Amino acid sequence: MIDLRLVRSDPDAVRTALARRGDEALLDPVIALDAERRALQVQVDDLRAERNRASEQIGQLKRAAKDDPQAAARADAAAAEMRTLKDSLDGLEESLKSVDDQLGEALLLVPNLPHPESPLGNRDEDARELRVVGEIPTFSFPPRDHLELAGNGIDMERGARTSGSRFGYLTGDIARLWWAISRMALDHLGDGGFTPVVPPVLVREESMFATGFFPTDRQSVYTLEGDDLFLVGTSEVPLAALHAGEILAAEDLPLRYAGLSSCFRREAGAAGRDTRGIFRLHQFEKVEMFSFCHPDSSWDEHLHLLSIEESIAQTLGLTYRVVDIAAGDLGASAARKYDLEVWLPSQERFRELTSCSNCTDYQARRLDARFRGPEGGPQTLHTLNGTAVTSSRTVIAVLEQHQLEDGSVAVPQALLPYGAPAVINPRS
Repeated sequence: MIDLRLVRSDPDAVRTALARRGDEALLDPVIALDAERRALQVQVDDLRAERNRASEQIGQLKRAAKDDPQAAARADAAAAEMRTLKDSLDGLEESLKSVDDQLGEALLLVPNLPHPESPLGNRDEDARELRVVGEIPTFSFPPRDHLELAGNGIDMERGARTSGSRFGYLTGDIARLWWAISRMALDHLGDGGFTPVVPPVLVREESMFATGFFPTDRQSVYTLEGDDLFLVGTSEVPLAALHAGEILAAEDLPLRYAGLSSCFRREAGAAGRDTRGIFRLHQFEKVEMFSFCHPDSSWDEHLHLLSIEESIAQTLGLTYRVVDIAAGDLGASAARKYDLEVWLPSQERFRELTSCSNCTDYQARRLDARFRGPEGGPQTLHTLNGTAVTSSRTVIAVLEQHQLEDGSVAVPQALLPYGAPAVINPRS
């Protein structure tokens, strides 16, 4: 949630920032409702003060009525006026609550303010390429896609029979490959000070709102209607909620977590896209990084998360590029996002592998996640998230970039200590 104090103090700057996302119109109801709420608050405060004065006066008159009959009459008249005042106050308080609720709903629709250096635009093509790392792989043979290379290790037919489209089974050496990738990533993060977490994947509605996925992405989330719970599309949600309502010590920051979980996405807006194989699934596994940090260090922390993603990709011997996502293509909570896109030989283009976002104080304000430093009172934290590896796209990238002419795959040496086979042969 954006800082309402900033909206009040510099609405033009907020409007200009939101215009870079194409969302400046969302600010108008916030400003109007905030002005109405503040005006009502003044009236309510005045009437409450008048009520308190009247209540004190009635008490004095009642005490005086023991010796002064006229005081009793004045007390009765004051009590009648008090009832009229109470009716007016009740009406104003009801109006204030209604406007306050409307303001809260309007604020939920306003996304985070984008970083001023995020490129303009709202499409994938508008992202700014920052660098390409590695050589684009070339082959003396027509490159195969991940389904051909995996053989029976990726079974989409049985997945569809069991659960419907966009579900699959990873079996045998492909399952071992994913386990090795995830274990390598968790060790990599553990060495970097990340605490491993297996979080819940069912969360309450307030966690989805707090992290910025609701209301805008609700159509992409699986709902358990009878239990008022939601399946998460990323462990970012439960990791962010880990310190909801808490005040952390400044000296403990940053707090870094590595969450391993299943993730679930309806992919409601992706009908007809990437239907072959495991590139875009309804269920997949992911190792997610999450950081709670001091506001003064969040942009350095953002680059740190990106460097970890790049280090893992390099450990896997992958060719990739880093792009700075356009302001209009950012998720609601992100102020800036970098994507790491891996080269897929079967598609002859770069495709998203991982991403990392700085959400600044947007999520933490909704979560009421704060820290207390030596300078005094509690302050709002900054939160960041980034994908380390995924079971689907990381497996695809390893298979396709390391394929051999005979149809087998030479698995990166770094994965062998974690139980991956040295070679994956679709015919075995």
